[in-house]
Amino acid sequence: MDALLQALQLLFGENPELREIIGVTLQMSFFSTSISALLGIPFGVWIGSNDFRGKPFVQRITNTLMGLPPVVAGLIVFLILSRSGPLGKLKLLYTVAAMVIAQVVLITPIITGLTANIVSLRAPQIRETAAGMGLSRFQRMLYTAYDCRVQFVSTILAGFGRAIAEVGAVQIVGGNVQYKTRVMTTAIMLQTNMGHFEFAIALGLVLLVISFLINALVQRFSDGQAGKA
Repeated sequence: MDALLQALQLLFGENPELREIIGVTLQMSFFSTSISALLGIPFGVWIGSNDFRGKPFVQRITNTLMGLPPVVAGLIVFLILSRSGPLGKLKLLYTVAAMVIAQVVLITPIITGLTANIVSLRAPQIRETAAGMGLSRFQRMLYTAYDCRVQFVSTILAGFGRAIAEVGAVQIVGGNVQYKTRVMTTAIMLQTNMGHFEFAIALGLVLLVISFLINALVQRFSDGQAGKA
């Protein structure tokens, strides 16, 4: 109980490190989710709205990558960005940019897979409408993306929730550097190991509030779509 009270005092008091950690976390999650959405949604629309040779294989690869272990993604990005790696000259390792890259590797398949599933359910109906309107394949894909735009919001929010709760990959490529790459999840691990439970609880409360808001938004959009159906 005392630790909880101290955590609340830290949360509502003047603590520059706490605010820095929250700021870095939100920055990393926002950019990684935005980039993943820009990559994953178009690819997911293409997979879900088209029938092509090898589509089952592409879907299996996407589904496999949706369950990619974070530490594996972090290791791959670490090897690429390390000094001996192909992008080592960019010196991105242990930066927020490196964490964003690792997050994009993790989140893009999730957004792609969820988008493809959403689109595949509407694809037959949209094909008939597109054929009647005389739309080309590219125009049909644009129409599909527009028709499913509300559902895509839930997909993006789910990706953001995945990004903000990730710990393994960002720990490897970010290094958990104070005032630089320390995010809420890695800070909670560190503070818990150090016995600073009030600081860890304060961060945990913030993380829970953000997760609750994301889930509430997803549920609201899902209920809205169910009501329109």
